[in-house]
Amino acid sequence: MLPALRHRGPDGHGVYLDRRGAAGLGHTRLSIVDLAGGAQPMTNEDRTAWVSFNGEIFNYIELRETLIRAGHQFRTHSDTEVIVHAYEEYGDDFVQQLNGQFAIALWDVIRRRLLLIRDRTGILPLFYTVQNGRLLFASEIKAILPLLPAAPRLSAPALDQTFTFWAPRSPNTLFEGIFEVPPGRMAVLENGRLRESTYWDWRFPADGDYLDGSPEVLADQLYALLADATRIRLRADVPVGAYLSGGLDSSALVALIRRHSDAHLKTFSIGFEEQSLDESRFQQQMVDHLGLDHSRIVCRTSDIAAEFPDTILHTETPILRTAPAPMRCLSGLVRAAGYKVVLTGEGSDEVLGGYDLFKEAKIRQFWARSPQSEWRPALLRKLYPYLDTSGSQGKAYLRKFYGIGLEDPSRPGFSHLTRWFTTAQCKVFFSQDIVSALRDDATDGLVETLPSAFGSWHPFNRAQYLESKTLMGSYLLCSQGDRMLMANSVEGRFPFLDHRVIEFANRLHPNVKMRALNEKYLLKRAMMGHLPPDILQRHKQPYRAPDIPAFFAARPPEYVEDMLSEQTLRQYGYFDHNKVRFLLNKARRGSSMAYKDNMALVGILSTQLWHYHFIDSFSRATSAASAASIT
Repeated sequence: MLPALRHRGPDGHGVYLDRRGAAGLGHTRLSIVDLAGGAQPMTNEDRTAWVSFNGEIFNYIELRETLIRAGHQFRTHSDTEVIVHAYEEYGDDFVQQLNGQFAIALWDVIRRRLLLIRDRTGILPLFYTVQNGRLLFASEIKAILPLLPAAPRLSAPALDQTFTFWAPRSPNTLFEGIFEVPPGRMAVLENGRLRESTYWDWRFPADGDYLDGSPEVLADQLYALLADATRIRLRADVPVGAYLSGGLDSSALVALIRRHSDAHLKTFSIGFEEQSLDESRFQQQMVDHLGLDHSRIVCRTSDIAAEFPDTILHTETPILRTAPAPMRCLSGLVRAAGYKVVLTGEGSDEVLGGYDLFKEAKIRQFWARSPQSEWRPALLRKLYPYLDTSGSQGKAYLRKFYGIGLEDPSRPGFSHLTRWFTTAQCKVFFSQDIVSALRDDATDGLVETLPSAFGSWHPFNRAQYLESKTLMGSYLLCSQGDRMLMANSVEGRFPFLDHRVIEFANRLHPNVKMRALNEKYLLKRAMMGHLPPDILQRHKQPYRAPDIPAFFAARPPEYVEDMLSEQTLRQYGYFDHNKVRFLLNKARRGSSMAYKDNMALVGILSTQLWHYHFIDSFSRATSAASAASIT
């Protein structure tokens, strides 16, 4: 299993085997804290608790001092050791003491119990399966696959969820029978039983019960929390860099680092040939403003096509946009510069209200109070100025598309209906076999997973919860985040996802997070005087990369033709080859492609590559092993 994870930990490895054969822990190490003494798996002083964990405990210095005062003896200065001692001191509740990002496997030798714990927001991955009475777990599924008795199978419901939410809905994965430990959850294997419990979740007050204080006071409190969240995430025994996109979030983060640290700061960014996607002008503005040591890489469309197959090898799941591929190029730039750690502004939009989706939901909620109004839906033009609503046809489209679910704005998924509807149109390309295997719609069962208090929350907060539980945790932090960082052995750290920041932001009135349609209002107030006005007031520009042009602007790479050929489509059996051929012809002709066409083609290609990497390769490996044994 360990060689499959070497990219996550190229600096060393270790194994612990229980003397009775009840458990085994393995670890590949990316050494960042206590380079000499932090090897894993690690134990406590009497060897009754063992841990293998991926990630960082950022408050380990303070927690270590607390545990020493309680009588615990430490042998190292690593953050890993606080885990075993905190477990001794607090039992299963020890996880509440941790401020960090982590996937933890802890073996209690005396009680013969295993704990699998994932951090609060799902920054670090953790997967498991039960096979022939054995619980197998790992940070990536590719480490589990060699132990399976037969080739893995695609889960049709998970594929359906991917083509709705952009990723399988936790705890599902695309691999049938392999699951993830969801964010904020703990799985305990004891006495032959596996039970799960939630130790943390996004919680919002009942509508009307919010933090008191003027915007000035609340902005000061937010600034102090972000400053401390950033400070503790700079803890490392290796140099720490930062991503700089040129947007508000990364610019705020870099400004906080410069203000609260004397250490040399190296920043990294990515640009694109296509001007509408490129933010290099704003990146350079921040570089000049703070006098940064900055490195930048330009990602060409041909780079995306070249990187895409290996990108899917690392995501281990289909993706609907090519955006992760350039992020893998960016982490390669970081690693080439000699850095193992970068801070990033990811999570700010979810926590502090930055997405156009939240604005759209706000307008649609307002519209729903007077569904026949002519001017209320016209507010969408302020959000999407390219919408043509001047003629009767444009107005009809606006009402048909953005009016989805308007008759019941209290329904749990109201804020996300337009996105889910758009993405779900890609499912027209499913083969009849996949359609026949689907008993329920992807959104069925979602309501049952929501907190009991969900209905008492403000609609804006409901939208934040759904975003954190669908797109952020399952796609942004995984396929676009951890997997693209760790592909080049780089660790990302996320100050905006410090649980103290989230808990503070969740208690704010939505109007403080988004005032009218002014996104991240309180963050802008908090950063006044620290950022150039152009950066502070610029409209949110989502990170995007070329999709179909990456594969068809020039001659398509050979793997595209192979994966999307009628023969391969028939062989794998997930998509209707006739419908895919029609889509391919449009792409080859350079025809104007709708948003859903882009998503569909990228999703189909990545699903085909997923099968090639993980199902075909299993068969190839089995055949090679059989041939070797015969020889």
